[in-house]
Amino acid sequence: MAPPRTLFDKIWENHVVAPQQGEGTTYLIYIDLHLIHEVTTPQAFEGLKLAGRKVRRPDATMAVADHNVPTSDRSRGIDDPESRLQVDTLERYVKEFGVPYFAVDSISQGIVHIIGPEQGLSQPGMTIVCGDSHTATHGAMGALAFGIGTSEVEHVLATQTLIQAPAKNMLIEVNGGLGAGVSPKDVILAIIGKIGTAGGTGHVFEYAGNTFRDMSMEGRMTVCNMSIEAGARAGLVAPDEKTIAYVMGRPYSPKGAAWEQAVAYWRTLPSDPDAKYNKQGRPLEARGDAALARIHGAGAEYAARRRAGGARVHRLVHQQPHRGSARRRGDRQGPARGRWRAGAGRARLGPGQASGRGRGPRPGLPRSRVRVAGARLLELHVDERRQGDERRADRLNLEPQFRRPPGQERQDPPHGPGNGRRRCRHRPPRRRAPAGLTEVGGRR
Repeated sequence: MAPPRTLFDKIWENHVVAPQQGEGTTYLIYIDLHLIHEVTTPQAFEGLKLAGRKVRRPDATMAVADHNVPTSDRSRGIDDPESRLQVDTLERYVKEFGVPYFAVDSISQGIVHIIGPEQGLSQPGMTIVCGDSHTATHGAMGALAFGIGTSEVEHVLATQTLIQAPAKNMLIEVNGGLGAGVSPKDVILAIIGKIGTAGGTGHVFEYAGNTFRDMSMEGRMTVCNMSIEAGARAGLVAPDEKTIAYVMGRPYSPKGAAWEQAVAYWRTLPSDPDAKYNKQGRPLEARGDAALARIHGAGAEYAARRRAGGARVHRLVHQQPHRGSARRRGDRQGPARGRWRAGAGRARLGPGQASGRGRGPRPGLPRSRVRVAGARLLELHVDERRQGDERRADRLNLEPQFRRPPGQERQDPPHGPGNGRRRCRHRPPRRRAPAGLTEVGGRR
């Protein structure tokens, strides 16, 4: 009788091609899906061309440009010459090697980690790689997904295989419902706070418990995406009926008899009841009244506690995979709808977040509560405590996309930098932002 196996063990054993001779514990494994983008791929294509090789499985490869895509009008092209060169190089190589490609102006274009689930490319039991560390996002589908380097990208393009050492298993179990204002990102941040940013080194996380089972697929993607922030190689959530319903009917999902065969296989993937893990801590409980999150930004650590009743709510609204169509289906949290409208002077995120359908920050986000901290946007309540002048953030260097255009009767943007001239004398008083945060438009 075969010993009980974990979800990772089952996927790994199904993809081992052969052990590497003289390499100790490394194996050659087969890769089901290879996602490529414009930053790490052109160099790999150049290596193939110099060696006279072809792409082994173009049908198991999907290309998309997402790192250098404009967040404004894409019909005007890319202004930055380096960004334009990277995208043009990728487009030239995908044509030359016959690799499928979601063009910049395609409705299917989006973040490389999101097009897989959205299009039905990412499926349970797969091995998925991409030249980006946050490839772990696909683990929400029950797939073993991880980031690789440029030389490994070339190896996968040429052979559709990869040399890897098996990771260790680590079970993370969380039970309990999430209270108002508590998101999946808070759950994974709390886990990282407990085990540390290197607590998962050498391991693949398997997330278990009813907290993860009750999450939407987008919420699971958020959790798996951030597994690498704890040092893990990847994160996994066992496929269930919610996963199967999510994959069904998508453009690249199996059809007909192939669908029935795939579903039968997916239902065998969850870990066996007596499976052994290399690390298995005491199950955590997600208390519905509060969640502690540590947010790292602008070189400083900002600790935020959410309390029941909304006394102080801090929410990260940037770099969340659950955007676009999921929001239209009603998966919304936070302030009531209708409190945010697109318009001049409002801070907004760019398009292309979910098959080209994500437009700006989530609905319900008032402009006066948006701030910039490094590359993240935070929503902060007006009653938060602020720090003194000695730790004030420099508010003079706002990025152009977050600045309002100059008015007709004055040369300077309202409340903005004066470009060497005097500031507006009628600037209204306002509270100061904490260290590392920059306020964007709007009056208190």
